[in-house]
Amino acid sequence: MGPDQAIDSVTAHAFEVPTDGPDGREQDGTLEWSSTTLVLVEVRAGGHAGVGYTYGDVSVAAFIDSELAGPLLGSDALAPPSRWRRLFGAIRNAGQPGVGAMAMSAVDIALWDLKARLLDLPLFQALPSFHDRVPVYGSGGFTNYPLDRLVDQLTGWVSQGIPRVKMKTSRDPARDPERLDAVRKAIGGHAELFTDANGALSRKEAQYWSHRFHGDWDVRWFEEPVSSADIDGLRTVRDHAPGRMEVAAGEYGYVLRDFTNLLRARAVDCLQADVTRCGGITGLLEVAGAAAAEQVDLSAHCAPAVSAHAFCAVRRLRHLEYFHDHVRIERILFEGTLSPAGGALCPASDRPGLGLEVKWADAERYRTHGPTVHHKPRQRPVPAPPRPPAA
Repeated sequence: MGPDQAIDSVTAHAFEVPTDGPDGREQDGTLEWSSTTLVLVEVRAGGHAGVGYTYGDVSVAAFIDSELAGPLLGSDALAPPSRWRRLFGAIRNAGQPGVGAMAMSAVDIALWDLKARLLDLPLFQALPSFHDRVPVYGSGGFTNYPLDRLVDQLTGWVSQGIPRVKMKTSRDPARDPERLDAVRKAIGGHAELFTDANGALSRKEAQYWSHRFHGDWDVRWFEEPVSSADIDGLRTVRDHAPGRMEVAAGEYGYVLRDFTNLLRARAVDCLQADVTRCGGITGLLEVAGAAAAEQVDLSAHCAPAVSAHAFCAVRRLRHLEYFHDHVRIERILFEGTLSPAGGALCPASDRPGLGLEVKWADAERYRTHGPTVHHKPRQRPVPAPPRPPAA
């Protein structure tokens, strides 16, 4: 390892961005929120800085400071998988799933971004990529949107050439038919319509709505009809759903076993993974291999600025969730984000790494943590031994 390959600093930040929903809130089937926190990591070596991030609580930044930053210092910036293996093992007792996995994800993404910058390559070309573009679907349609905003958002994506859109359902199932009627009428019969219950329904309710969604509105994607923790329930809904209705889950997977449990149970038609939760790009590559072994497609959950690069390395790629909140936050905090063209995100081939630069001046107003900078200790020069006295 040369001196320019050694990591010399790690910095953790957190930024909390309010939503732009009605009354400052957004809702899905099981949750309501008024802001989203992005935890950002900078890793530096050889005069370059790699950035990675995740979406979670500010405690993720504290976890990076306490558990991950120190062991990274002085390590090889060109070996992200080696770092990933050692760091993930080292946080066994601190907690690998949840906050630990999200912290690892942000760090791993930063390491891959740094490696690509050191090699002067766009990140997707530094990975074992199968693709150079990732199809997207527009995602938002929150349950507290009034009908006009719901329709405007989804038709806006269709007018941009995105052929598939998703809306939240099942917080108040009695309202869903009116909402689905308005959306299907507005987007027409050619655009694909997806629904996401966020685990709000019971098994019996989910079976009922799978047939209503498909028969009345030609919905062919039913995400988390029941909780992802209910693997038997997901399989039951999948087994009893109409033949052209796909059941999807996996966005809350943190470690490889979370995904293999879904795959081995035949609980999903399409698996999902979030690169900012599943252990970063290194973790995603493991999940992609498991999905390919079971002949199941993999769909990217959110974080489009990273996922557009990372999922180029997924052989059984389906598509990427172009999620309203994350698109908005990434545009606020970064230069170099991507816009869909022809229904897909195409990573830039003329910018190294992720192609992102942090807009520090704009980000500062949202800061809730850091910057906490960890530096590699400078080695003191060893004094030369005294010369022997002249004869």
